[in-house]
Amino acid sequence: MSKRWTNPLRDPRDKRLPRIAGPSGMVIFGVTGDLSRKKLMPAIYDLANRGLLPAGFSLVGFARRDWADQDFGELVHDAVAEHARTPFRESVWNRLAEGIRFVQGSFDDDDAFDRLAATVRQLDEERGTGGNTAFYLSIPPGAFPVVTKQLARSGLAGADEESWRRVVIEKPFGHDLSSARELNGIVNHVFPEESVFRIDHYLGKETVQNLLAMRFANQMFEPIWNANYVDHVQITMAEDIGLGGRAGYYDGIGAARDVIQNHLLQLLALTAMEEPTSFDPKALRAEKVKVLEATKAVGPFAETTARGQYGGGWQGGKKVPGLLQEEGFARDSTTETYAAVTLEVQNRRWAGVPFHVRTGKRLGRRVTEIAVMFKRAPHLPFDSTATEELGQNALVIRVQPDEGVTMRFGSKVPGTTMEVRDVTMDFGYGHAFTESSPEAYERLILDVLLGEPSLFPVNEEVELSWRILDPVLQYWARSGSPEAYQPGSWGPESADAIMAREGRHWRRP
Repeated sequence: MSKRWTNPLRDPRDKRLPRIAGPSGMVIFGVTGDLSRKKLMPAIYDLANRGLLPAGFSLVGFARRDWADQDFGELVHDAVAEHARTPFRESVWNRLAEGIRFVQGSFDDDDAFDRLAATVRQLDEERGTGGNTAFYLSIPPGAFPVVTKQLARSGLAGADEESWRRVVIEKPFGHDLSSARELNGIVNHVFPEESVFRIDHYLGKETVQNLLAMRFANQMFEPIWNANYVDHVQITMAEDIGLGGRAGYYDGIGAARDVIQNHLLQLLALTAMEEPTSFDPKALRAEKVKVLEATKAVGPFAETTARGQYGGGWQGGKKVPGLLQEEGFARDSTTETYAAVTLEVQNRRWAGVPFHVRTGKRLGRRVTEIAVMFKRAPHLPFDSTATEELGQNALVIRVQPDEGVTMRFGSKVPGTTMEVRDVTMDFGYGHAFTESSPEAYERLILDVLLGEPSLFPVNEEVELSWRILDPVLQYWARSGSPEAYQPGSWGPESADAIMAREGRHWRRP
């Protein structure tokens, strides 16, 4: 069992003090990709800039390109300068750059992994990393097996009692339940489950974590957080961009596998879970697992699900291509860029409450939100004309981009007549707190180095999510092509029909 490093100067009871990673380093596979350049390397710099990394932290990049250490250092420098959240400081950069190395090779190259092992050992001696290394697999899922086996063969995966080795895996983890189980078996054969960190960057967002604080630190919400008062829940992740340049990753995967299986089902679990006995990782995971075990997709899928594919047209004053015209996509591709699914949580708290989840590309705007829609008052002692503009009460947790919480309720319009209309009460992170929220990857990378697993789904959660989604995917595979929708709209007509059958409608964020 590896030991967790603790800061001897930090009182663990004082939550105001920052958590600082102990001696450690990180190896990034796929280091030349967009995720690494735009998110991972800037997040590492931001952590160093905030004083949350050890002075001897080391960063090793592994890729096919034939680069020297200084070439890789220049890549990191440029990525940091362009994408870092915190101001660039030369002194911080120089200290970080001392521990930057690069190893060239392919995933099936034994010699390259032997060189990587020698580089990690050398950094351990020179930088005092304590033998603690995290391996970040920013690579396609198909490469997971060969890389994990190489880490085992080269001895990189092994750690003694005084150190740790951890592996970080990006989504998608499999493409269905059987492939996810197979991948879990391969990874767990090399790394024990407590050393596997499956990244879901949405769980690192401040607003998602605030959902737990809002629910369980306040008495006012819990009494109405159930089927007695909640009419339905809408969970939305919308993007206004297309898929140009992402065909290699996205074609054949689609919106449901890319977003619903991981991000949205995790948001559903956090919204619907019971209060944990503590915020210990084991207790949090137990409650999430209970929710996912009780969740299933509602049928008949022809009426309760929708999938679409954006066509060409005008969006934001620009003419944009449809998916079938995007570079790299087959002209007969049936990959969906929009997916909506109706789910239900079969327990006493949520019986009869539909959870509508949706995601899509080239929609009206970029937004991620959880909207809890409440039932209408059973009796309104007003004339019907006084409340004709009154909608449902709603509590909306805005995950991005304008992080915060909105409450919608009815209020009298000023004047001599009784007229009730919807108004909103808004809380925004940017207005309430002077400190800006860290990027999700900052929080998650730091948690990996600290060995804090709270925000990372375990293999049981991954497999349960596939069990929920697989029946829908199998139905769609038999039902022809996705329905076309206009760019800048909010999806295909079949998505609106899902809600119309219930006498409801989607929110227009």
